[in-house]
Amino acid sequence: MRSTVLGPRGRGDRLAACCHRAARRAAWQTGCVSVDLDRNVVLRGEAELVERAGRLFFACEEFACAATDQNTWALPGLRERIIAERHRIRPAPAVRKLYNPAALADEESERRLLAVAAAGARVRICPTPLPHETIIVDRKVAILAGPVEGGVREYTVVRSPGVVKGVVSLFRATWETATELADHRRDRPPALSEESLRILGLLGGGLKDEAAARRLGMSLRTYRRRVAEILVLLDADSRFQAGLRAHEFGLVG
Repeated sequence: MRSTVLGPRGRGDRLAACCHRAARRAAWQTGCVSVDLDRNVVLRGEAELVERAGRLFFACEEFACAATDQNTWALPGLRERIIAERHRIRPAPAVRKLYNPAALADEESERRLLAVAAAGARVRICPTPLPHETIIVDRKVAILAGPVEGGVREYTVVRSPGVVKGVVSLFRATWETATELADHRRDRPPALSEESLRILGLLGGGLKDEAAARRLGMSLRTYRRRVAEILVLLDADSRFQAGLRAHEFGLVG
């Protein structure tokens, strides 16, 4: 997976190289990688990132994220704390998330991204590949994801004001050319699973919920929950509207 900051490939690569050189220099000056986080540092793996730089993820004003998909910034053990902290702060930090279409590659990913947007984050989709993946916190800290090497990803934590300013500028430039999630989804069919397509077929066939649930081997409650999820993915307010949308997208015969 490609990684680090946003922007045209040439400028982004130069900025990434600058960040990594600054981080290596700071590490060399102190004799180790786990240096004072007031400097630029390189951390290996998510565990070290969470342990040594986890506190930097707690934004007070603004949290921005750019990633190819929703897997780069898994942050085990930290994501839930970040979300809880955002709910605690009033007013909550402004959250902007920028992804490639790969973030909508399957039904579960699309549902997850819709939930992120419903929780208040602004989400945009950039159709061209993002050369780098980044988190920016309060416009003061940038955390750049490097490529996976030997099964481990390196993360560069940048606090140098001049470099962070450049990262923020590149993020904003890419954000301005990206498409709002709702607009991106409007003219494309959701990536429905085989089960969801079968449910759509049963809805179109006029089967009652009880009969459809039995045919699929699921409980009535589960069936109705799945129908509700499909309506959300189709941006439909009713089953009738969902049927129309499914026909428009060619999801049913």
